Amino acid sequence: MNPSLLQLVMADALTPFSFRRQSSSPGLMGILNITPDSFHGPSRQRNVDEAIQNGISMISSGAKILDVGGESTRPGSQPVSIEQELERVLPVISGLRAVSPSIEISIDTRNHEVARQALDSGATIINDVSGLRDQKMVDLVLDRNVPVCIMHMLGEPKTMQSNPSYQDVVTDVSSELLNTAHLLVDAGHDPQNICLDPGIGFGKTLDHNIDLLRSSQHFRGDYDFSILWGVSRKSMIGQLTGHTSTEDRLFGTLGVAAYAQQVGIDWLRVHDVQAHSDLLRVLQQLD
Repeated sequence: MNPSLLQLVMADALTPFSFRRQSSSPGLMGILNITPDSFHGPSRQRNVDEAIQNGISMISSGAKILDVGGESTRPGSQPVSIEQELERVLPVISGLRAVSPSIEISIDTRNHEVARQALDSGATIINDVSGLRDQKMVDLVLDRNVPVCIMHMLGEPKTMQSNPSYQDVVTDVSSELLNTAHLLVDAGHDPQNICLDPGIGFGKTLDHNIDLLRSSQHFRGDYDFSILWGVSRKSMIGQLTGHTSTEDRLFGTLGVAAYAQQVGIDWLRVHDVQAHSDLLRVLQQLD
């Protein structure tokens, strides 16, 4: 590790982790897809060494969390076996932890056994795209007392974009997330260790996604929960800009990031850490 990165990591180690926004800018969660079929091709890590090096680069560029996932949950994707998911993520998590004892690593998974072994290998956060539907995942969060991101997803990845419908998307999504978060708090979990994600693109139309992004205040609740947005290069950006290729959607993604800073979003899950870091640094100076 180079000296400047080591200094950065050691400084972060002095501050206990919290999902609370630490500055006028959102924190950045860098995406590490250990999958052959994630929707944005360039984000697919080809091997363990490449994933670890790219993770280190994301940290040096300003990421506060590295989000490691071994199962694509893009629309229409097929589930993978627990064994395959573990084979993909555990060496990367162990390798990143060997680089530093203090960087925050989240495990992006729907499976409680994958989450458990990831924590044992050095992960520090659970990012559950299925919204803690599995009671065993809830029990794991409470037993290990770990920070957790709870995302809303309608149905399953394979079918979630097949005519998604809601009575009122903002009310329905926020109520489901807040109810789950309150269950954790009532069981003794620290509200500052809970982050809510409306699940942009996970069983939503373009109009649903826009309504959710415009209504972030509905997700705070009585405990002022932190909010994470995962919009990076997604289909809604393509629909808004006319770009069919994910490789052409960075500028549109940065537009959402600028809006996120304006409305006080706490975290952004992104592919392009350096670009987001530069954007947010400039906006922070101009604020």
